[in-house]
Amino acid sequence: MRRFLFTSESVTEGHPDKICDQISDSVLDSILARDPQARVACETAITTGLVLVMGEITTSAQVDVSKVVRQSIADIGYTDSSYGFDAATCGVIVALNEQSPDIALGVNRALEVRSGADSDPYEHVGAGDQGLVFGYAAQETPELMPLPISLAHSLARQLARVRKSGEVCYLRPDGKTQVTVEYVDHIPARVTAVVVSTQHDPDVNQETITRDVIEKVIEPVIPARLLDKQTRFLINPTGRFVMGGPMADAGLTGRKIIVDTYGGSGRHGGGALSGKDPTKVDRSGAYAARHAAKNVVAAGLA
Repeated sequence: MRRFLFTSESVTEGHPDKICDQISDSVLDSILARDPQARVACETAITTGLVLVMGEITTSAQVDVSKVVRQSIADIGYTDSSYGFDAATCGVIVALNEQSPDIALGVNRALEVRSGADSDPYEHVGAGDQGLVFGYAAQETPELMPLPISLAHSLARQLARVRKSGEVCYLRPDGKTQVTVEYVDHIPARVTAVVVSTQHDPDVNQETITRDVIEKVIEPVIPARLLDKQTRFLINPTGRFVMGGPMADAGLTGRKIIVDTYGGSGRHGGGALSGKDPTKVDRSGAYAARHAAKNVVAAGLA
């Protein structure tokens, strides 16, 4: 009998890196909604009171990028200056250029078209770059994802839900979750540890946070059969998490690629997903690889 532990983490929508991912994707979505043929590579950096949106975009669409940025931040929940970051008052710098014409040569007309080979219309568009992508699936959850990352994501979503609904009124947007699962002969057997770090108002005590997170976040999400008396719950283990978000840490698009994929299970080619149109194989190729892996596993072939 072989036993081992595997740990995966997730982050909430208010984590600085994930704010950047969402801003980059919001800009992308706004452009593609108006110009489906647009070429977009949008990166975001964020720090105290400042958002920088940069990258290469070729499009006929007219988009108010600053407005999109502020709306994304407001949707996340940074609408109060006491949080250290406010959608209404933060600075937004937009530094977007056109896509390189040299890259466009290979994207607008694929190599097969330029070489005279027959191809269907969907093959006329070339890839914007080379890249490595991997697909992964596992028979551990209904969505065919590894259990540790699935539980970590569910905890992060639950944190956001109880915050936005007002059920736990003192929570703030920033947060992280982490779940450790014990496997027996490669089958998930139990959860050995859960770590939840959540930003909060300054006037709430640690005892209240611990109780509420266990009762309203962890217990509704993690099946009771996976928990036992030995399972460790670590809630805000530093003891305080008032300063958070971009005021506490700078953020960048693409710094949570393991969170975005399989939580460390399987391999990763290194390319980020957010802010990229489908001609970027980092994104479309990763989705295609996941689709293939999921169907292979669902069919019982692996």
